[in-house]
Amino acid sequence: MTTKIRTRIAPSPTGFLHLGTARTALYSWAYARHFGGEFVLRIEDTDVARSTQNSVDQILASMQWLGLDYDEGPIYQMQRLSRYKEVLDLLIAKGKAYYCYSTPEELEATREAKRARGEKTLYDGRWRPAPGKTLPHVPDGVQPVVRFCNPVDGEVSWDDLVKGPITINNREIDDLIIVRADGIPTYNFAVVVDDWDMQISHVFRGDEHINNTPWQINIFKALGAPLPLFGHCPVILGDDGQKLSKRRGAVSVTAYEEGGYLPEAMLNYLARLGWSHGDDELFSQEQLVAWFDGSHLNKSPAQWDPAKLLWVNAHYIKQADSNRLAPLVATQLTRLGVKLEPAVVESHLPKVCGLLKDRCDTTIALAHWAAKFYADVTPEASELQQHVTDAVRPSIALLAEKLAACPWDRASIAAAIKEVLAASGLKMPQLAMPVRVLVMGTAQTPSLDAVLELCDREKVILRLKGVGLVGL
Repeated sequence: MTTKIRTRIAPSPTGFLHLGTARTALYSWAYARHFGGEFVLRIEDTDVARSTQNSVDQILASMQWLGLDYDEGPIYQMQRLSRYKEVLDLLIAKGKAYYCYSTPEELEATREAKRARGEKTLYDGRWRPAPGKTLPHVPDGVQPVVRFCNPVDGEVSWDDLVKGPITINNREIDDLIIVRADGIPTYNFAVVVDDWDMQISHVFRGDEHINNTPWQINIFKALGAPLPLFGHCPVILGDDGQKLSKRRGAVSVTAYEEGGYLPEAMLNYLARLGWSHGDDELFSQEQLVAWFDGSHLNKSPAQWDPAKLLWVNAHYIKQADSNRLAPLVATQLTRLGVKLEPAVVESHLPKVCGLLKDRCDTTIALAHWAAKFYADVTPEASELQQHVTDAVRPSIALLAEKLAACPWDRASIAAAIKEVLAASGLKMPQLAMPVRVLVMGTAQTPSLDAVLELCDREKVILRLKGVGLVGL
């Protein structure tokens, strides 16, 4: 690359950071990092009526959780109003923008008339200055908007980083409003000024913005500003085949954090949802940066697959350090009503996580397993009936006696189990399954000696005693 790579993500704080924007942020971040460039976070908060601080906080939290660090920002558009006014005055002085006093009622009447004639409902240009043209009388009490003088002839073309060459005739678009009557700039104007000022070289965004791009290119040209390169990524479809959006089916990024997903799993899945590197399905953040050069982006929409995401998350939970998992699981345990002391989270819970993480696909699933070590367990009657039979009760009683007396470590517990098996003639499943039911509430657990070692000895004995097996 001969120029400094600068990318950006510019979410609107009118709701949560949804998955499509998160994926665009990831691509923008990875592209900048791949080429040693810079990544900017901009908050497009000019929709004053719907923008909220809560949404801003959620966006920032989502970016932090995903590990998408930015070199500049957050930059807020509402703090740049004076700059937009400065550029607006420049456009007006150059004859590239003008005041429009048409009322909403007049505009709607014009559109209705055009619809009736089968014409496109573009703005009719009544307030657009032209040589020899007499403009309407300025009405009293009407606050004007400002419109951009879009070229009436020619075409707008760009080589899209994702879609390839795109051309749109200028006759297909009209003089868009760039500043509202209240003085607040509209999206298509503010984004151009921002990208110009911030020297953005590459813009990755959803392909719903393709129709905005011709206007923006024409504004860039009117300002004599350098054009960034554009890449429009296809939408993400939900299970129903419809586009995921804030208003339809999309879930916030933070909801996945609360749902027990790891950020590296989400990044891996999002990256693969519209981009590929050969047949690689699982890769680290470092590998993504090394590979992501802007090529191999899919031109077709991707479909969200919850089962695939769970599979990816399960992989990363298995790979995760148990000391890192412990506080995440502790948070989930708190939501389940199981509160642990800090010392337990630091010393004991990592061992539980290490034992159980291979069978879990979220930290919520891991917490449900871990809860069996810290909360009361009530076995299902059907499990008791199936596994805790009269034939096995004497062996469970014998095991309880030996567990009450032996050192509480895995090797000693395993030795006690072997002694009971030798004395009773039972096979391991015949003894292990009823003990698991009594101690953990389920017949399926990791190795019994490994489970018991992490249980409190007194609780183990009491849980066996609770069915009248041992009189201690």
